Amino acid sequence: MGEVNKAELISKIREAFKDVVLEDGIGLSEANAIDDYKDNAFIEECKRNDERLSWETISSSELNKYNCSLSYFDAKGMRFHLPAFMIAEIRGEYRWGMAFVLTHLSDYSKSQFELLSAKQKEAVKIFLEYLLENPDYEFEMENIIAAIENYWSI
Repeated sequence: MGEVNKAELISKIREAFKDVVLEDGIGLSEANAIDDYKDNAFIEECKRNDERLSWETISSSELNKYNCSLSYFDAKGMRFHLPAFMIAEIRGEYRWGMAFVLTHLSDYSKSQFELLSAKQKEAVKIFLEYLLENPDYEFEMENIIAAIENYWSI
């Protein structure tokens, strides 16, 4: 994909997730605190400080710092944070890669995606198709194709 197509992909992701807010979902540093087995007071403090209204204000450095959070989001947390992670990946600003999260689909991980609308799932599918063209993902191609065919295209 050329630069124009990257811009179009980012635009599609923004459009699909434009009105998403975190509501009472699990936030970025809150999920990290859960992963680190922090006490409830610490987790609550993280929750109070996490961005809840605009996923677009979350920096790539925060996404990298709290990359393990992807495994601990509830469905609302995933719906809110996923576009920020995908856009950071497209821009080359996310160091950890998104293929695993979107392709190794257990019952738990599928539950994290259960609130995504058809338009949002389509944005994820197009994002995965973009990853197929990225040489950094050559060893993930089979998993990406399988996830597109068996989950994201349904």
